[in-house]
Amino acid sequence: MARTVTILNLAKLDKKLRRLPEAAVTSIRAAMEAGAIEIVAMMKRLAPEDSGDLRDSIGWTWGKKPKYAQAIAVAKSKLGGQLTITIYAGNERVRYAHLVEFATAPHINGGMFPGTQHPGTKAQPFFFVSWRALRRPAKTRINKAIRTSVKKVAAA
Repeated sequence: MARTVTILNLAKLDKKLRRLPEAAVTSIRAAMEAGAIEIVAMMKRLAPEDSGDLRDSIGWTWGKKPKYAQAIAVAKSKLGGQLTITIYAGNERVRYAHLVEFATAPHINGGMFPGTQHPGTKAQPFFFVSWRALRRPAKTRINKAIRTSVKKVAAA
């Protein structure tokens, strides 16, 4: 014979569990945004500054990168597309961020100066250095936001 088990306050628990994704998304968005701001600030400090165009082209956005930009990191959440953040460098005027980051080899020019020798350039890393230095603290911040939102919903 089967026993009947009664769970006390099941409706209250169910209500809290339904509120959890909403609370978590809000906290996670704030943590992701804070991490992106921190990473972008470091990239801008490390970017070589000739005219300042490269430095000014570094940024972050929710969703996909802007046209002509080169994405460094795309953080996607398992909660859906609303939590996709992209850190990028470049725009319609600045299409050379990867060349500054990784260097260029000596080569023969084409285009406006065909046949001339280009000596190449040295790498001036700013992009991935910043990402590698700050991604772990950003991830920790996001995990803390998740834990905090779960505790807040559980306590309510």
